[in-house]
Amino acid sequence: MKSLLLTAIFSLVAIGAFAQNNVSGSIIDAETGEELIGANVILEGTGRGSTSDLQGDFHIRNVPSGTYQLKVSYIGYQTIRTEIEVPIEDVEIHLAPSTLLTEEFIVSATRASETTPTTFQVITNEELDKNNLGQDLPILLKYTPSVVTHSDAGAGIGYTGLRIRGSDQTRINVTVNGIPLNDAESHGVFWVNMPDFASSVDNIQIQRGVGTSTNGAATFGASMNIQTDTKKEEAYGEVANSFGSFNSWKHTVQAGTGLLNNRWTVDARLSKITSDGYVDRAFSDLKSYYLSGGYYGDDHVFKVNVFSGNEQTYQSWWGLPESKLENDRTDNYYTYENETDNYQQDHYQFIYTGKYGDNWKANAALHYTYGRGYYEQYREDDDFSSYGLDPVVIGGETIESTDIIRRRWLDNDFYGGVFSFNYVSDDGLWDLILGGGANRYDGDHYGEIIWARIAGDTDIRDRYYDNNAVKDDRNIYLKATYEVKERLYLFGDLQFRQIDYTFEGINDDRRVLDGEESYDFFNPKVGLSYETGEGETWYASYAVANREPVRSDFTDNPITEIPRPERLNNVEAGIRAQKGNYSYNANFYYMGYKDQLILTGQINDVGAYIRENVESSYRAGVELNGAVRLSPAWTLGGNIAFSRNKIDEFTEYVDDYAAEEFQQESFTYTDTEIAFSPSIVGSATIDFKPVDNLEISLLNKYVGDQYLDNTENENRKLDAYITNDLRLSYTLRPRFVKALEFNVKVNNLLDQEYEPNGYTFSYYVPGESEGSRQLVTENYYYPMAGINFMAGVNVKF
Repeated sequence: MKSLLLTAIFSLVAIGAFAQNNVSGSIIDAETGEELIGANVILEGTGRGSTSDLQGDFHIRNVPSGTYQLKVSYIGYQTIRTEIEVPIEDVEIHLAPSTLLTEEFIVSATRASETTPTTFQVITNEELDKNNLGQDLPILLKYTPSVVTHSDAGAGIGYTGLRIRGSDQTRINVTVNGIPLNDAESHGVFWVNMPDFASSVDNIQIQRGVGTSTNGAATFGASMNIQTDTKKEEAYGEVANSFGSFNSWKHTVQAGTGLLNNRWTVDARLSKITSDGYVDRAFSDLKSYYLSGGYYGDDHVFKVNVFSGNEQTYQSWWGLPESKLENDRTDNYYTYENETDNYQQDHYQFIYTGKYGDNWKANAALHYTYGRGYYEQYREDDDFSSYGLDPVVIGGETIESTDIIRRRWLDNDFYGGVFSFNYVSDDGLWDLILGGGANRYDGDHYGEIIWARIAGDTDIRDRYYDNNAVKDDRNIYLKATYEVKERLYLFGDLQFRQIDYTFEGINDDRRVLDGEESYDFFNPKVGLSYETGEGETWYASYAVANREPVRSDFTDNPITEIPRPERLNNVEAGIRAQKGNYSYNANFYYMGYKDQLILTGQINDVGAYIRENVESSYRAGVELNGAVRLSPAWTLGGNIAFSRNKIDEFTEYVDDYAAEEFQQESFTYTDTEIAFSPSIVGSATIDFKPVDNLEISLLNKYVGDQYLDNTENENRKLDAYITNDLRLSYTLRPRFVKALEFNVKVNNLLDQEYEPNGYTFSYYVPGESEGSRQLVTENYYYPMAGINFMAGVNVKF
């Protein structure tokens, strides 16, 4: 018994010692000596691994003694394996850049670099993955500086959007691999058409302000440059499933071959997302896929990307009237069972990038996007005349209106090409990029009556309106960065953009549309940046952007009174720094608008509300963001923006139904707040890692008061709000899979009632006494869900 007891004691001591070994070290660039952040470090065959931190250090704890293969990989560098004997002192791993050409140049022409004098931030796929449990991409970006997000259905799935510095989606330029994504006519981006796209994104660069020249719609508040998945050297597979409140589900399967024959890769993803929505009946049924094939030579890369999204959502566009905010926040105005939006969008990209000698790189891409779909509506007691139909006579009675069901269709093609050439001088002083693109949009807009209670002289699928629009968008730009003296850089960027837009046919209000407009825009940018050599970069720049009106400005305004183009003058100045355990950014901006287009209440000749130019308006502010690692367990981060957003003068028009004949009354305002432009926006994040592989994060978001229109009326306002989210992530590395990840996200932890979006309108009605009138203001809101959750399990092979 004594021998057995002693054996057991010694065994326990040995096991205790066995578990105390730690493998630590650092990952270094073999050429520059710089630390590499985010490198993957794995002890093969053990299921244990780590990622290098902000100092390039890694730590793998509780490793039994023995001999192991340590594998280290990092994008753009050669993967290495080295044999180590545990226990071991700290190891220093030197990674050499890959001899194969990388994909970074695909997006570099439309991106800011570390020396570019503008305000930007890069969001990595690791950051996106932490929150990617089914909500749309705008919701995943809600914690980034100056961003405000919203969701029609209230749960972040379906129709969602974001504003940056108060600028909405129509003023934010978005590209995918340098290829324009914004709709050519409305300038909007409809993320619902790209469900689960975040699962195929490698990184996103958000430039606030005008930023650098890019392809597609004008950057009039910010730009988002998205790069899809890049080369992975080893085969992989992943199955990700999540579920949550409102019967929300996300299923994703993706896999890749890794590098075949040291040259070829194939990556694929298939996704399905469903949700009942927070708002009553506001369901979403979303499907998507992503397929990519690539050839990687020493000096040339060819890629083909094909991705598609198919969506059906029940409409919740009407919003919630103010009277129901207190007691019926989930109410939906629509009751017809098939009041749905249905759309599919297919994207095809063929991309080439090549290296020519030591000085030249080239990039070119051809693209084609095919979109088609409709939204279906039940309309009660609509006039026959609204559809170009004659009244129906039955039994001697003339019937001039009936209930109908209609579909409004979009069927469009968008195609073209983009290119760039990059030259770097032998001495490294000059960095030049010549780029541009030519794209065409060809879109059909038409409406059908698919049912009528009293049909009259009409057949199913008869089109009551039908029009076509063709838009050509061409641009060319030249960017130059010159190192004036050591670490001082001069930057210049000249873009010329030309637009030809033609439209013809019958509009949905039965007016004849026949028009043609052309625009020539010159958009210069200039700036300076200085690197101190201590991890800091100071910068200042001035940039100009011009923007043409959107489709509704042409179709709703009388053709003889098309609004003028908008112009933006943008000043950016600031500092960004990365030092040891902390990083920070601080910047000032001024965005001065000439002829900004806003809704004023003015109506056209058929009663539709139109946008008008206001001569002068501006946005100015200070943005601060940073992060500090207090210890291996604790990291704090956050951002805050203070801004002033003003219109110098504008005239509001209010409908007057109290007059003997309908008229509009005008009111002039000066120095008022721009709608949907909060003066304070901020977020804070606390990350806590109590043990290996477990991360607990508290995420907070604050958005100040926002006005629903430009009158700065306190009765037409979205109240300030603060939300708190809790995120838990735990990773296991069993021997039979690479990783087993468990994620839980509790949104709106304190059950805050808030509304980040809405709209308003006012009108006069007869008062109680004869000859008097009363002003009625109707506010509509898009409420967000109270406390809710999403939980997921990812299995990585």
